[in-house]
Amino acid sequence: MNKDRFTKRKKTDMKTKMNIKSLYIVLCGLVLSFASCRDYMTEIEPGTIPLEDFFVSTDAAVQNVTGCYTPLMWEYNRTYCPEWFMGDVASDDALKGGGNTTDMADIYDVENWRTTDQNTFALDFYQAQYQGIGRCNLALEYINKMEIGIDSAFTQDMKDRLLGEVHYLRAYYYFRLVRLFAGVPMTLEVLRSSEDWEMPRATVDVVFTQILSDLEQANAKLWLKSEYPEADMGRATKGAAQAMLMKTNLYMASPYWQKHGLSKTAAQCYADAKAWGDSIINSGEYDLCPNYEDNFTCAGENGIESVFEIQYAEVAWGDYGEGFGFTAGSFTQILVRSRNSVIGGGWGFNHPTQNLYNEFEAGDIRRDVAILIPDTNINEDYQTITEEIYLGNVMLNNKYGMYRDPADIGGGYGKWSLHATRGPLNNKQIRYADVLLMYAEACLETGDAGTALTYINKVRSRVGLPDASVADNATLRHERRCELAMEGHRWFDLVRWEGVEGNGLKAHMDAYKAQESKDVQHHIQEFVAGKHELLPIPQEERQLDPLLSQNPGY
Repeated sequence: MNKDRFTKRKKTDMKTKMNIKSLYIVLCGLVLSFASCRDYMTEIEPGTIPLEDFFVSTDAAVQNVTGCYTPLMWEYNRTYCPEWFMGDVASDDALKGGGNTTDMADIYDVENWRTTDQNTFALDFYQAQYQGIGRCNLALEYINKMEIGIDSAFTQDMKDRLLGEVHYLRAYYYFRLVRLFAGVPMTLEVLRSSEDWEMPRATVDVVFTQILSDLEQANAKLWLKSEYPEADMGRATKGAAQAMLMKTNLYMASPYWQKHGLSKTAAQCYADAKAWGDSIINSGEYDLCPNYEDNFTCAGENGIESVFEIQYAEVAWGDYGEGFGFTAGSFTQILVRSRNSVIGGGWGFNHPTQNLYNEFEAGDIRRDVAILIPDTNINEDYQTITEEIYLGNVMLNNKYGMYRDPADIGGGYGKWSLHATRGPLNNKQIRYADVLLMYAEACLETGDAGTALTYINKVRSRVGLPDASVADNATLRHERRCELAMEGHRWFDLVRWEGVEGNGLKAHMDAYKAQESKDVQHHIQEFVAGKHELLPIPQEERQLDPLLSQNPGY
């Protein structure tokens, strides 16, 4: 990056500096006017500001783009933390938790292969992503129409950055959709009537191809992380786009997704994933945080290891926030925190399994960062504390429960004992450790086992583990499970690998079920290959769109 250009970017952006952690209620009469049913993708309510009158300044454009991030933050009735409840609970890493099996029954159904097209989690998640896509389409249409020089801050560089952010986000929403539902309706324009929305599902190939196209446009336009002022940390960057290009190509290369008739071969996808990994690694923008645990503290947010994370700010609102789209604090803390009021007074969801606990090697500090066992890991003043048991499981999610830091309130479990509500801890979507392990996977699949081993051992060295002696699928997959435990990756990895062993996801899940307690086994139904890798298309959506077909088996 040319130094003068970098300085110019900094000065220009200072005029439009808007802290993404504090911009949650934006465009209230505009973008947030997409309401219930099909309105969430189509209609703009009467009496709102005309669009052509809104996009008249750099500040307005920045606000509009910030509104495109907001659906990422929705947690409670919109998504129930989808990456965790699907990525963890559907896998062998976690059980639902909660007061009983009827508590958040829709997540219990996901956990136990009972999901139907009436599942509210699936519906809320589906609609939330399309709300994000609708906002992105709106922003792309109108920012593209804005003329350079509309004010002093609206330079070509700024316009490119904003468009790059929106292309990244649209790709991100479609990526979330395709890996849970496969092919979905594809819209790249603002829909202005409900009739416009009646369309069939695009093929998986079409969706993935569009995701790659959006990410490539994002990569071409976005700034490096180091080029953003501090107030804009958390926005999409060139590195985030490259990381997602890696991830998307790895998904497309996998046996499961190749079966969906992709036009791009596995070999091409692995080669491209490796090339994008070269780009982000060689950028020098990222490194592993020296202390692994710091990644999961407020002080470690947006640090050297952060590639992309969902931003939250501290609030003391009620458990449900102030309505959809207005989420400032993360609901995750109260969800995963212990139900025991002494420890945290939370809802007790997303319990790590014994199977995950046993995966960690002796001396792996990542185990205790990810998993809390109340009678052994808590402050010694509370050694005798008891925890509510869910299906025989007492372990708690320690990464996002904010239990550590007893000094904050004198012998408690951290500042979050002060609140029964939403917390400020960001949701880490992509860490540099994930990038290194994706790169190792791409190297392994392209015949470069030596380089793969180098990066596997780089991740292991950070937590004081001895070097692995060989790079193979078993080593790589073990490392991903331990490094990224309780961060919502596991289920999606299992699907694309067709089980860790590569002999089918059903065989893997059956083996996991056999190792669980009798209580857990009693609840888990039979995993059906070709069905349970995906969620059903919500029935409400199919009623609204008669061209929308259902996934196999539902």
